[in-house]
Amino acid sequence: MEIIIISLVAFLVAILTFFSGFGLGTILTPVFMIFFPVDVAIALTGIVHFFNNIFKLILLGKKADKQVVLRFGIPAVIAALIGAWLLLQITDLNPLFSYTIGDRVFEVSPVKFIISVLLIIFALIDLIPFFNKLEFGKDKLPIGGALSGFFGGLSGNQGALRTAFLIKTGLTKEAFIATATVVSFFVDFTRLSVYATRFTKSGLHENITVVICATLAAITGAFIGNKLLKKVTLRFIQKLVAVMLIIVSIALGSGMI
Repeated sequence: MEIIIISLVAFLVAILTFFSGFGLGTILTPVFMIFFPVDVAIALTGIVHFFNNIFKLILLGKKADKQVVLRFGIPAVIAALIGAWLLLQITDLNPLFSYTIGDRVFEVSPVKFIISVLLIIFALIDLIPFFNKLEFGKDKLPIGGALSGFFGGLSGNQGALRTAFLIKTGLTKEAFIATATVVSFFVDFTRLSVYATRFTKSGLHENITVVICATLAAITGAFIGNKLLKKVTLRFIQKLVAVMLIIVSIALGSGMI
């Protein structure tokens, strides 16, 4: 059942977020968290995100702005190493607290609590108009890269910050998506290299089927998005997803998933 649900979500989200520059990892991560431990869910999402980015690079990679990639991407990669390392350190910490509802006992671990808070923050960024108007100049690209990379390594969510910093670089729509994809590709490669130290311990190798299915579904969605949605704005979908993300984050932070 989890294969069907995760693949369907990956397919639909890949269509909806192709030209937004972000969204697949933000939405897919909490869906994986319903079925897998937090660290495994983030790693699985990273793999799907990585291969989906390879496909997008094939479509648009040549249009990326090399100067922006270097100024934004190098700090992002370095910070992604730190964020991914930190995720592995907090995964094994003892639960913050536990509580009982009826016959069920719920434990709130540090990693679930931290990731849930981050997911809520990123969801609020999508919902609050002030953040939608927030933009940064080109001189802030290294700072934006570091912030985006760090949170990408820690939680798998990097796109919202990346978009906020890249949107004012004067790139065309295609160049913007291509540049964001190149940076995301290197961040994914970096954090997956760190996560790999836990792949065997977490049993990640046992979930190859769901990774393949979700990856193929995301690639198919990206292909359709490239063909059909170049001029479509999806603000309503963005808000709906943000609300759903907050609900899932509250459940995650309370130890219910």
